[in-house]
Amino acid sequence: MIRKVLFSICFLLVALVGFSQRKYTREEYIEKYAELAVSEMMRSGIPASITLAQACLESGNGNSMLSVKSNNHFGIKCKSSWSGKRVYHDDDEKGECFRRYNSVEESFLDHSDFLMLNPRYASLFKLKITDYKGWARGLKKAGYATNPHYANHLIRIIEDHKLYLYDEGLKKSQIARIRHRHRPADGKNLINPYQTRKVVMRNGLKSIVVKEGDTFQRIAQEFGMKEWEVYTYNDYPRGHKPQVNEILYIEPKQRKAAKKHRTHHFEADDTMHFIAQRYGIKLKRLYRLNRLKPSERPETGATIYLRSKKPKN
Repeated sequence: MIRKVLFSICFLLVALVGFSQRKYTREEYIEKYAELAVSEMMRSGIPASITLAQACLESGNGNSMLSVKSNNHFGIKCKSSWSGKRVYHDDDEKGECFRRYNSVEESFLDHSDFLMLNPRYASLFKLKITDYKGWARGLKKAGYATNPHYANHLIRIIEDHKLYLYDEGLKKSQIARIRHRHRPADGKNLINPYQTRKVVMRNGLKSIVVKEGDTFQRIAQEFGMKEWEVYTYNDYPRGHKPQVNEILYIEPKQRKAAKKHRTHHFEADDTMHFIAQRYGIKLKRLYRLNRLKPSERPETGATIYLRSKKPKN
């Protein structure tokens, strides 16, 4: 009888411990350790976005057995130089030696030191603090992980959760507004999440004015877009640099101009790209409407059709 009672008590204690160890969601994990990652970025020069993405991936958002039992959130193995506590865990091979820490903070600090003091990662510290893609690919190339898709996994986590914002020195309140904003049903991001840049409707499309220091990457990040989208929406080749006070669209342009704009008189200093931007028309479509080959220039004084196709005669 006593054995049964003791067994029941033990079972209840195990169950209570199990319930108390509720699993973190990725958002909760990021929220909990973002400040620590930023602090380490200031100390080491490692992008906070990279630290957070690696921690999410390696620790299963803080839920893996290794992270729960050993506070090892980066999957760092013992190596010959490690003289601290150890734990053994099956990974690429059975019973591999991993570092054991007294706290999660200690794990984050050792992760920074591990990268800073290892010559194989030295080239990464020459990259810009905002170049999270370069860091992700560099870590994979240097052999941080054996997974062939490791860099892509990191980049995906960073972009899905907008972790790059932590690399840009924004205030916590600004980051919170952007990262936790809702998305409409069509999947498009809300306009102007920062409330620091004016978004103007031109030709029925959302547009912005380029500011000093803007890049296509920065604009894409600010509005939760992919970099290629900003290039494509504005008919620019990759590598083009935006000009101060230039107007850029942050959504796809139309196939034809508004009804009030049927034609345009081609001036000497006009370009087809300028006209496409002025009226919010896709550049390729504008060439087709006017029976022109790509890059072909109309004569000065020519009528450029903006809604219907140019008559053959």
